[in-house]
Amino acid sequence: MKTAIVIGVGPDRGLGARLCKRFAADGLKVIVAGRTLSALQAVADDIIKAGGAAVPIVADATSESDVVALFDAAGEDLDLAIYNAGNNTPGKIIEMDADYFEQAWRVVCFGGFLFGREAVRRMVPKKAGTLLFTGASASLRGRAGYGAFNASKAGLRTLAQAMAKEYAGDGIHVGHVVVDGIHVGHVVVDGAIAGDKIFSRFPDAASREDSLIDIEGIVDGFAFLYRQPERAWSFELDVRTSKEKW
Repeated sequence: MKTAIVIGVGPDRGLGARLCKRFAADGLKVIVAGRTLSALQAVADDIIKAGGAAVPIVADATSESDVVALFDAAGEDLDLAIYNAGNNTPGKIIEMDADYFEQAWRVVCFGGFLFGREAVRRMVPKKAGTLLFTGASASLRGRAGYGAFNASKAGLRTLAQAMAKEYAGDGIHVGHVVVDGIHVGHVVVDGAIAGDKIFSRFPDAASREDSLIDIEGIVDGFAFLYRQPERAWSFELDVRTSKEKW
């Protein structure tokens, strides 16, 4: 049974949880990873009740030992790995502590490196697999008040692109695909997601939900990249609402 790892899973109405449920429904065994066991267990229980296969594992994306153990648990059937960890970290540079900036980088970019490295270490010998990163429009342009987040997301995007190119060759479309059958992709989420994080922090957001990005629409994008034939792979996909100014 093919196995997927999704790290950065939180509440049910969140992107990580919905990614887990979609790929479980598509027949993959899903390793549900994140920092809060109760949330992970709830997602795994829902998948199992629906007839799917899921295993919750508590893991810190910035811990090398946790990430290695996560991939060890996946075993040889690993086929899909999704890095969804990361938090929006606002703040003005002049007021920012060094530790705050470093932590933003560690969660978004350094964690992506650990996760991506372990994924390709398992996928290269098999010459097959898909590695996807959740990105943001912050990776494409700087914005006042979000310097730490911009720098971290831009680093993650460049890392993903470098990995795609690093494993590309032998006539494979360089920059969009990876050699040895490994597909590395980056999904840009251009705006706020209609999920628990937004609604819990900004309750009035529910009244303007049509301006928020639909979670299932984002999940559709991940599923699209995963199913692409190897002669027509994409590196990057961006998702936004019709009201987003871009």
